[in-house]
Amino acid sequence: MSLNKKQKEQLKALVKFKSLDEAVKILKIDLNEAKKYLIDLWGEEKYRKIIKKNQNQKESIFHQNFNFKLWVRQNLKYFVFLTILVIINYANSLPNDFLSDDIATIVQNPQINRFDYFLGKNFFPFYFNPRNFCYFFINKVFGLNPLFFRLLNILSHLGNVYLVFLLTNFFFNFPVSFFIAGFFAVHPILVEAVTWISGGPYTNAAFFLFLSLFFWIVWKKDQKNLYYLFSVISFLIALLFSERVIWFLAVLFFYEICQGSFKKNIKFFLPFLLLVIWWSAYLLGLTGKRIAALETNYYMEPGFDNPFVKIPIAVTSYLELIFWPNKLSFYHSELNFTPLQFFFKSVGLLSFFGLTAYFLIKDRRIAFWLMFFFLSLTPTLTPLRISWVVAERYAYTGSLGIFVVLAFLLQKIGEKTKNQKISWIIWGVLILALSIRTIVRNFDWRNQDTLWLATAKTSPSSPQNHNNLGDLYGRRGDLEKAVEEFKKAIKLKPNYADAYHNLANTYYQMGKFDLAEENYQKALEFNPHLWQSYLNLGALYFAENKLDKAERSLLQAIEINPQNPDLHFSLGYVYFQEKKFDEAKKALNASLSLDPNHQKAKELLSKINLTP
Repeated sequence: MSLNKKQKEQLKALVKFKSLDEAVKILKIDLNEAKKYLIDLWGEEKYRKIIKKNQNQKESIFHQNFNFKLWVRQNLKYFVFLTILVIINYANSLPNDFLSDDIATIVQNPQINRFDYFLGKNFFPFYFNPRNFCYFFINKVFGLNPLFFRLLNILSHLGNVYLVFLLTNFFFNFPVSFFIAGFFAVHPILVEAVTWISGGPYTNAAFFLFLSLFFWIVWKKDQKNLYYLFSVISFLIALLFSERVIWFLAVLFFYEICQGSFKKNIKFFLPFLLLVIWWSAYLLGLTGKRIAALETNYYMEPGFDNPFVKIPIAVTSYLELIFWPNKLSFYHSELNFTPLQFFFKSVGLLSFFGLTAYFLIKDRRIAFWLMFFFLSLTPTLTPLRISWVVAERYAYTGSLGIFVVLAFLLQKIGEKTKNQKISWIIWGVLILALSIRTIVRNFDWRNQDTLWLATAKTSPSSPQNHNNLGDLYGRRGDLEKAVEEFKKAIKLKPNYADAYHNLANTYYQMGKFDLAEENYQKALEFNPHLWQSYLNLGALYFAENKLDKAERSLLQAIEINPQNPDLHFSLGYVYFQEKKFDEAKKALNASLSLDPNHQKAKELLSKINLTP
């Protein structure tokens, strides 16, 4: 039976990105008739060239003959090698300290011991926070040992490496999938999300995103609803770890477009769409609070970012860090560019999209992974100032898309030279170089001092890091140098209340009480919620025997932070010195109600009770 006009048009379109066997299966036409038509259309030579290219390089995004158990057994030695790579690259990070946000969210967090720390009401009637559950469990079993908190990140990363090897095998033949997994195992741009404990949600969420895509692909092959359900559940868990993964729905859309089956499967997007809508509505309700928190706690300038400026800078910055990771930094502050530099960044972004469009025609696998990279960054590219312009942890999941392109190019080099050993040699050299950079980067994250000193080299205009350096020098006893760094931070960000507060602390240590009081007041001018400044003002006034001022300052601190038992104790001590014993008892009892084991409050309360 000869082909009709519609079948001929569909066949011609399908064989550009699917194997001939798969195309005739989809169209339900005779294989011999399809071959005859294509040979008549293209000629024998062009037909063989295109069909061979499809068979070797453009198989269906899922290998039809893929057997998971058999594949694992066949590739067991490669899994072992990838495991060794991860261990070698991250073993030196295990002794690292708690850093930056870790201190507030883990070390100084009294809620971490409570069972309801990971439960609560949010936008669901019942809300479970898997990351908080992990913190709660680790703290209960191992205590506040950073090694075990960090080990959770490393194990998540190892799981991601395995899944990357598996997922990309569905798109590419060996050794491309192995090359990709190797890059993902060792690339230093991923260090921030793996080595920094507070970067962990990015590794955890990525694991369940990769798992969701895996189950989606398996479901597409076997049409077993259980796999589809697992895909939805995995996406839900990923959202619970990090709300930033809402972009994954767009990845599924683009995947189906590349497969040519978007319309056929559009109804199956519904559960994913509902989850995204629900989360988006919740996040939209928090946007105002998030912006206010960034302006108050991080002193971010109010307003909106021009996306036509922000997107070229962010995307090309990530690409630069992936291809040449020499300027890795906790604070990417060096983002001011001349018009000419910005022009080249804009050209770079347009070239990226142009390359994606090119591969939509030539090889949709590459187009898919290029868009995977870009889509992963979209939650941070909005005009709203709800995130940093560039942060390495944001690129944890999406960098996979660029690693795919790198591995694909390595395969092409082997094909062009007709010597696959060249591809392996280049890959090996890159893995070695990237591993050295990752191991060195882990040393930057050893403790607060090493991190801030390393950041100073790459981000000299970061006010946050000058503030951190001031703290570093203060702890080392170099108070003059600390003052110098705090002043640099204030010069770069005149409304930086934390820097004023820390400068005041330093002046207090130096015995310069007038300057200390002046800077505490300045800190409160820019951040009226900085209860620490009220507390330290109270201590300063107490040292100067200005007990009435000390009392007022502590009352203001308690108004901001009423759950702090130390504030109530300090107020009780001031009352005691003022001989206001009834008020002192009330304050000390408030302290003990918050912390029944507060020894100083107990001792002072006993002393008051013995006072005639």
